Amino acid sequence: MEDCKSATPTLEGEEDLIAAAQQIVIALESRRNLTSDARKILVDLGTKLSSVTKLSENKKEDEEDGWLGEIEERLNIIQDKVMNWEVEESMIFYRGSEEAYDYVKAVDEAQKLTETLESLCLDRDGEESELLRRAYDVVHTAMVRLEEEFRRMLVQKRQLFEREDVSFRSSKGDVENEGSVMSFGDESFVSFRSSIEDPENKGSVSSFWDSLSGSSSEDSIIHLVHPSVIPDLKYIAKLMFDSNHDQECRQAFISVQKDALNNRLFMLEVDKLRIDDVLKMEWGNLDSQIRRWIWVMKIFVRVYLASEKRLSDQIFGGFDSCSLICFVEASKSSMLQLLNFGKAIALGPRQPEKLVRILGMYEVLADLIPDIDALYADEIDSCVRNECQGLLRRLGYCVKATFLEFENLVASNTSTTPFPGGGIHHLTRYVMNYIKTLTDYSETLNLLLKDSGKETSVSFSPDLNPTVEDNSSIRSSFCVSPTSLHFRSLISILLCNLDDKSKLYEEDSLRHLFLMNNIHYMTQKVKDSELRTILGDDWIHKHNWKFQQQAMNYERATWSSILSLLRDEEIHYPGSNSVSRTLLKERMQGFYVAFEEVYKIQTAWLIPDVQLREDLRVSTSVKVIQAYRTFLGRHCSNLSDKSIKYSAEDLESFLLDLFEGSRKSLHSRDPQNHCTFATDIEGPCMS
Repeated sequence: MEDCKSATPTLEGEEDLIAAAQQIVIALESRRNLTSDARKILVDLGTKLSSVTKLSENKKEDEEDGWLGEIEERLNIIQDKVMNWEVEESMIFYRGSEEAYDYVKAVDEAQKLTETLESLCLDRDGEESELLRRAYDVVHTAMVRLEEEFRRMLVQKRQLFEREDVSFRSSKGDVENEGSVMSFGDESFVSFRSSIEDPENKGSVSSFWDSLSGSSSEDSIIHLVHPSVIPDLKYIAKLMFDSNHDQECRQAFISVQKDALNNRLFMLEVDKLRIDDVLKMEWGNLDSQIRRWIWVMKIFVRVYLASEKRLSDQIFGGFDSCSLICFVEASKSSMLQLLNFGKAIALGPRQPEKLVRILGMYEVLADLIPDIDALYADEIDSCVRNECQGLLRRLGYCVKATFLEFENLVASNTSTTPFPGGGIHHLTRYVMNYIKTLTDYSETLNLLLKDSGKETSVSFSPDLNPTVEDNSSIRSSFCVSPTSLHFRSLISILLCNLDDKSKLYEEDSLRHLFLMNNIHYMTQKVKDSELRTILGDDWIHKHNWKFQQQAMNYERATWSSILSLLRDEEIHYPGSNSVSRTLLKERMQGFYVAFEEVYKIQTAWLIPDVQLREDLRVSTSVKVIQAYRTFLGRHCSNLSDKSIKYSAEDLESFLLDLFEGSRKSLHSRDPQNHCTFATDIEGPCMS
């Protein structure tokens, strides 16, 4: 065949020479002044040229017959090699490099034969066309075989990972924490425990996946197929592209790898859910799904997509944009499945228990955006990148809307009955634990809440705050973050709500005790957490003063009228310095009755904080015992033993029983001047 090809230029050169000579003869014959001898010579030359042309044409036909014979002979050999493999079930590339090389060489030669035959069959039919058809069939058969081997190699040499290496493993606490709900319609505020009561309880995963949180895609790439088959896959792709079967090769890769990525999502226990399914999901299940989504997004983008992109580049890197097209088409459906879940969350109702989870979703997606942009950098329609950016905006809006809705829910929460015992209200615990948990996301909240226009917080009643807390003046004195402004506003709303709830108590002293307990709890939460950094020491000082003021108000409301009985006014005879023993005895009896009533009621009241309870007991004891001792000292000569029911030590001991949350009653004084008391069966005071 090579000899035939080399003869072609010589034949073409002779044809050109003869054609040129014939043109000369024609030109000369057209001249009218030629002599008869010249005309005779031209006729002889034309005759000779004509015979030479016929000989050249015969020679060319003979040479072409020789080429075709060689081409047919070679095509027969190639066809036999290709067809012999069609009866083999084993893969060519698994039979050893020598046989694979022999097959690939035959396919390459068949492709070259088609190119040669195509050049000979431009304007003629016959034997060349038949050989070309056969060559096409051989190449097509080989391409189908190679496409199948390409698919099987991708599937059979896929790297598998142990399920425990990639599955989401919840801790015992996570399982127990699922399913809790908070209701704003009544007093049953139940923290969503997985993120509020125990914010550190975020599940446990294998150390490999934990390391992804701060890593780039390049640090986490793994081999999706065994490295040993990459050269074979790349060579098959080249053969198929050279044979104009690039579409079939791309589709084979896309189909296999699309299924592989979907299967990896299945292995990561990600359910394929419609938006309607997500919107109808109970919170316990939804909470688990969101936590899984946050965890899976890191793994899927930084491990599987990055590795998928490298695999695509390794196989199709030399074929223009083919590598990117294959990667995008293979990964698009699985990425959109993950993004659609996020979209469903962003479209769902603005429930406060979702806020921490949505913040987690926002942060992980924002963190992954650079990785996603790099993976889909030259994506033609930018579908995946646009969807990611769109979801990030939706989640950001959802965070802002949910936080503002939470403020509205706190403000609108109403009660019809006073909170038992004057302790720390569920609403207070919930709100403070809520914002304490949000401190982990303060930077994100600063970004998302900066345009909310929060300027002035709600004002309190005169007892709580004599002036409106103007955040614009705060801002002028030092830089206050958007998160701080919103937290201050939320706490102001909470204080107003608590002030309204305190008015449900009949006793002023219990109203003040209730406010003292709750403001003290809020202050301690801020002091002992990252909230201190956000709200600042000035906030702590201001609210320290507020709960101390409520403590003083409690003492005045409870003891002022009682201690007034221990004053000397109106116990002397008119116009004399002598004390009326009758009036003195009545004063003592009135004091004891009032004290016993306070004891009976206020032992049922509750101060949960041990130190605060002790401080208020000591402060109260100092005032009461000192006044009692002074009064007894001044009038001991006018009082009989029977008139003195309790010693100062007795009263001091009784005061230590206050604020324990369990009602007790004083009965009588025993002969040793000690009191006996019994626990009231009615339980804690509900007033």
